[in-house]
Amino acid sequence: MSEINIRNIRIFIAYDGTNYLGWQVQPKGPTIQGIIQEALSKILGHKVKLKSAGRTDTGVHALYQVAHFLTTSDRPLEIIFRAVNAMLPKDIVVWKLEEVDLKFHSQREALKKTYVYYIYNYPIRNPLVRLYSWWVPEKLNLSAMKACLPLIIGEKDFASFRKSGTDIKTTVRTIYDAKFKRVPGKKHMIAFEIIGRGFMRYMVRNLVGALVEVGKGNLTIEDFQKILEAKDRSLAPPPAPPQGLILKKIEYPKIKIIDSYPKFKVDL
Repeated sequence: MSEINIRNIRIFIAYDGTNYLGWQVQPKGPTIQGIIQEALSKILGHKVKLKSAGRTDTGVHALYQVAHFLTTSDRPLEIIFRAVNAMLPKDIVVWKLEEVDLKFHSQREALKKTYVYYIYNYPIRNPLVRLYSWWVPEKLNLSAMKACLPLIIGEKDFASFRKSGTDIKTTVRTIYDAKFKRVPGKKHMIAFEIIGRGFMRYMVRNLVGALVEVGKGNLTIEDFQKILEAKDRSLAPPPAPPQGLILKKIEYPKIKIIDSYPKFKVDL
């Protein structure tokens, strides 16, 4: 009797979240996880359960989501890659597959996550960027917004920027870097990039919502600091809308790659 060979496949995914109820499978409505799992299950001939580095919410996008799954199929990665992308809708793509050690776990081993949030800051809205940015028609004081950023660097309690009503073990998170910059070649577009060990649900959007209020002049830098230190979600402004948020990158420690497809470096 031949021994069953179990393989651990790391999967890299990009998606436009506009038409989905986020990453995680929901009782009703389409999700990224649900659609990819369904396709892989058909290709591999058994039920596939994806475990991701983290969840993105309804309407949020990703260039670099990472998940893994176990399979007993001996199908080559190239066949799986071509088949799954042929089955996926045009707003989801699997851009790399890697066979890795069985011990690898997408969430537990993630070292850093980078999110970027786009703000379209101009009095007239641009319909071509409406699905990937937050239109803020009021003039923003970018210098004041940037002055708030040192306050969120390091290990901090971000209870004021959690999702309302969520029950989590700790609201302490570590932020390594955060910056605002004008996007080259894209008139009136501002990018907020933040790198951290991990993030709570809505945390980035809640931070952006408060920072934009500083930019509008409705909050001072001191007000922002008081909101952070209060550890009280009710004191902070509403979150920025989801469509401006993109999961840009996830960093992992170097691990042994048994096989991969495609062989070239993908740069979306």
